[in-house]
Amino acid sequence: MAAKNSNRQAAKKADFMNEKSLYTYRLYFTGMITIAIWALLIWTHYNGGVPSHHLLHRKELPAISNWWSGLLIPLLSWFLLYRVQKRIFQKKYEKSQVTRLFRIVKIGFTVALFYGALIAVLFTYNVASIPSYLLLSLLLIAFFYPIYLAECILGFVLGMTVTFGAFLPTIVAFVFSLIGFLIYQFIRPAIAYIMLKIFHKASLNK
Repeated sequence: MAAKNSNRQAAKKADFMNEKSLYTYRLYFTGMITIAIWALLIWTHYNGGVPSHHLLHRKELPAISNWWSGLLIPLLSWFLLYRVQKRIFQKKYEKSQVTRLFRIVKIGFTVALFYGALIAVLFTYNVASIPSYLLLSLLLIAFFYPIYLAECILGFVLGMTVTFGAFLPTIVAFVFSLIGFLIYQFIRPAIAYIMLKIFHKASLNK
């Protein structure tokens, strides 16, 4: 009996340490990204000035200064990493499952980071309309992967921040994540259900 109790206490301690480790990661990551964004803003300020970007890239609409990135990026990082932490530890997963979830989070963040950076680079060099196609492709990707996950939003915004600042990418990311949520959670299952019914009916008619 005593052995079982000690094993349970050890398991609880292990879970606590894992969650504590992720909290520490959130703290360090937010601190580093805050230093990085402010360093970029200060450098930009003394090398041509901090730019502003018009909503929807239309001059008749208000322009948002990149200075807002210094506030938005730290808040967004802290909040979205909190969502990641809550998703991983809201259930008592086994150690192997937690490790797998960490790996999925890292992959999702990395892919979204490079995807956002690719859009930003192509836009900067005026490569035809490819950035628009890449944005619209997110709606197709949403059928196969939950692009609304916190790590995907964070990676996407960070990937575009150097070029566009944080405000506009955040709006774009949350709009597409909302649409992606509807596609993945509702439209995708509905289509799968309809297709299953069609195939089932076709098999009965044979």
